[in-house]
Amino acid sequence: MRVLILGAGISGHTAALLLRRKLKKEHEVVVLTPNAKWNWIPSNIWVGIGDMSAKDVTFDLKPIYERAGIKFIQAKATEVFPEGFEEKKNFVRAESTEEATFSKVIDVEYDFLINATGPRLNFQATPGLGPEAHTHSVCTVGHAEETSEAFKQLIEEMKLGNQKTIVIGTGHGLCTCQGAAFEYLFNLEFELRQKGVRDKARIIYLSNESELGDFGVGGIALKTGGFVTPSKTFAESLFVERNVDWITGAHVKLVESDKIHYETLDGENHTLEYSFAMLLPPFGGVPLKIYDKHGAEISSELLNPAGFMKVDADYTTKSFEEWLPDDWPKTYQTKYKNLFAIGIAFAPPHQISKPKKNKHGTVIAPAPPRTGMPSAIMGRIVANSIVHMIKSNSLDAPYTASMAELGAACVASAGANAFKGSAVAMTMYPIVPNYKIYPETGRSLVHTTGEIGTAGHWIKKLLHFAFIYKAKALPFWWIIPE
Repeated sequence: MRVLILGAGISGHTAALLLRRKLKKEHEVVVLTPNAKWNWIPSNIWVGIGDMSAKDVTFDLKPIYERAGIKFIQAKATEVFPEGFEEKKNFVRAESTEEATFSKVIDVEYDFLINATGPRLNFQATPGLGPEAHTHSVCTVGHAEETSEAFKQLIEEMKLGNQKTIVIGTGHGLCTCQGAAFEYLFNLEFELRQKGVRDKARIIYLSNESELGDFGVGGIALKTGGFVTPSKTFAESLFVERNVDWITGAHVKLVESDKIHYETLDGENHTLEYSFAMLLPPFGGVPLKIYDKHGAEISSELLNPAGFMKVDADYTTKSFEEWLPDDWPKTYQTKYKNLFAIGIAFAPPHQISKPKKNKHGTVIAPAPPRTGMPSAIMGRIVANSIVHMIKSNSLDAPYTASMAELGAACVASAGANAFKGSAVAMTMYPIVPNYKIYPETGRSLVHTTGEIGTAGHWIKKLLHFAFIYKAKALPFWWIIPE
């Protein structure tokens, strides 16, 4: 049997290593990904302020896979034939991204396929957004390096006495991953204080969240000292303490070289002049086309309009209030039982934060986050299901990981320094609220927590080294949990 994994991010890489460890050598594990290097993306925010370099957050994939016994193909998947075509059984068509064979088209057959392709960074959704236009990014290590250089130049100009307006946040009304903007914001603010130029900067957080602390999960409630505090209050206190302004419920429509145009939930249009901006893009699915056994395109049957793959979720049209936790996928199988989609590649059935629309009809609402710990857990349970299916000669996937039943832990850096730095350490259970079980807040007040302190920074740094150790498949890597 051959298991083919598209993508070597957190979910795909996790699945590949576990499959190779648990399957007999007679079975083949193949990873097809366009990138030669693995990137621990959560630490890109530290690259973006100059605290880390690219070599601290990346490593070459090929030698790791060779040592582990995994076949590595550096290529970009473009088409999937889940029913086979002509004389071939199920296969993926891809374009090689190795320089020596850049134009080569290859077909890779499979018995099981995992789509873990991750996001397409859709900077084009907002004119003027992105590193090729007017704003910076930390979404890739290359982006983060460019951002770091621009940030260094900004500091030098501030040392000369120049006042600067810095805008950090989201560059579209449907962005996800506000956590990366939050972390970069507070690391940047910390570095300005360390460099003695904080008084020369006005820092503004520009977000599509309806309120601070939403993070695309509808906010969380924290029980401390016998009181239940919303994450909005927790976040606002941090912003006030660090003297950071904020604009929420914002959809960026256009970015010029020195000005951001945006509209808000109240329907008003605004402009914001800036000197330096790091704005995250909305995500889309990686472009794929799906064909049936006759060569007819059936992409719409498996992909939603944004390009994310439909799995075992309830995708029927409902109002936000009608959605249930059970509507979220559990096995991540598609209509083809040997084809899975995990991590950012799978299509969520609905938003976790209530979508809001202004009087012009513009939807401004964070998309559901599906990165980090949840992605790794999906990789594990799908790998375990495939191992079971191969050993039992069955198409039933017994392992499940619904986001309505999963908890998540997150450590958000707020300043990289061993003695003066800090981080917000949060846990949340479940990720998707369940008001039937937890009628007050939708989540367990026992298992949903949040604290900020220097200890959080140490935990964040330890996790950085632990997960890179695990990703390199070094001795006893499997002991480190997802």
